[in-house]
Amino acid sequence: MFVLLFLISIVAATISGIAGFGGALMLLPVLSGLIGITSAVPVLTIAQLFGNASRVWFGRKELQWKPIVLFISTAVPLTILGSLLFVGIHSSYIKAAIGFFLIAVVIYRKIGKRQYFITNTGVCIGGAVTGFFSGVAGSAGPLGAAVFLGINSSIQAYIASEAFTALVMHLSKTLVYNTFSLIHSTELYYGLFIGIAMIIGSWFGKKIIEKVSKRVCIIIIEILLIISGIHMIVMVFL
Repeated sequence: MFVLLFLISIVAATISGIAGFGGALMLLPVLSGLIGITSAVPVLTIAQLFGNASRVWFGRKELQWKPIVLFISTAVPLTILGSLLFVGIHSSYIKAAIGFFLIAVVIYRKIGKRQYFITNTGVCIGGAVTGFFSGVAGSAGPLGAAVFLGINSSIQAYIASEAFTALVMHLSKTLVYNTFSLIHSTELYYGLFIGIAMIIGSWFGKKIIEKVSKRVCIIIIEILLIISGIHMIVMVFL
């Protein structure tokens, strides 16, 4: 079981290393089945500290600091608020709304008459929304990815910058979860175990995006956005 979990974690981190998100979508159902949703979210948060930190390190020369600062200026306080609410609420309908939004973003990118770019104000708003739902739902990687995908940058810069903001949000959530005693020895061990696999997967992802074109990477990202959106919508009815 642990070998399988380790391999799935590597695959999940590789996907995140290519698209900037997607790992949580694969791992959360697996972890929920093993240890329950209440423990799975803190475990995934710890594991993603390693995954995001490794993606930041691998792409450290490509970091875009202005959008990063704008994003985390609103994301961090809303992440803390969302994490506090996570202790008492869980809403599938909120996830469904995010799902519809992600699908709409991809459709707009495809049929829009002009190129899709995010302004500084949009980055701040995107940070607030992403931070809040990241705290409430455990992960909102696709939302953050949708924001940074709208910034005209290289794929390496997109991956590293999005990972930096995700890292800061996960650190904020970890502090809140620890305050409310949601992290115990079991959650810590699972998080560290999966975190090692995340580093390996992030390295694989980096090697893949170095060998494919930006156009191919964007297609992969858009496909994963749609899959994430459909998954969030379908989960309402399960």
